Amino acid sequence: MLVRHASRPGATVAVVHLAVRNRWQTAVVTPDDTDAAPDSGPSVVLPWWQNPVNILTMVLTVALLAGMLGWLVGQSGRGAESSAVDVGFLQDMRVHHEQAVDMSRIFLERPDIDGGLRPVANSIQFGQSIEIGLMIQLLRDMDAPTEREDDQATAWMGMPMPAVEMPGLASDDELQALAESSGADADRLFVELMIAHHEGGIEMSNEAAQRAENEDVRVYAALWARSQADEIAELQGLG
Repeated sequence: MLVRHASRPGATVAVVHLAVRNRWQTAVVTPDDTDAAPDSGPSVVLPWWQNPVNILTMVLTVALLAGMLGWLVGQSGRGAESSAVDVGFLQDMRVHHEQAVDMSRIFLERPDIDGGLRPVANSIQFGQSIEIGLMIQLLRDMDAPTEREDDQATAWMGMPMPAVEMPGLASDDELQALAESSGADADRLFVELMIAHHEGGIEMSNEAAQRAENEDVRVYAALWARSQADEIAELQGLG
């Protein structure tokens, strides 16, 4: 699915997001890769954020994404096709993504967390921030408010509820518990909360992929559901 829609701006973002996640791994630099003498010692293991290849990849990716977002702004047309489903989904999913970004930030600030979970949290924080920007632009194209004007959510799904009860959202107490945790406890809480969070996001995205009127919204919703399903599988493998 990702390849089929790669020509669309939002689909390109999803592909880049997945590619970046796959590159954010610890890299091994051997003496052959440097100017050091052959007897300079054993191989040095660098964290992903210090590896020159990964740094270059990140710089190029950010530049590419900035260019695509600029193109979206320049090409946006007012009054794009929309419905209550399109607008409600984008407004709700923006809030949903914002919590995932915040949850990832909290986890990354915890001491002694699992090194394997760190790149996953970074990927979620980075990728969903980009997707929030796309949601805002789509709402602007529809001449719709970029945020909900009340505390009700998911009415577009036929099941109105308070915003804080959206599918998958962590409670304030759960976020506080994550903020106060460390080490293995932080790892466990992050995996549990993020899997539940993504499952709720998939439920909402699948609904919008089926019922939205705007073609872009349907495509993006399907891509976001796929991306979150992939991240759940990754979290389950590391948890």
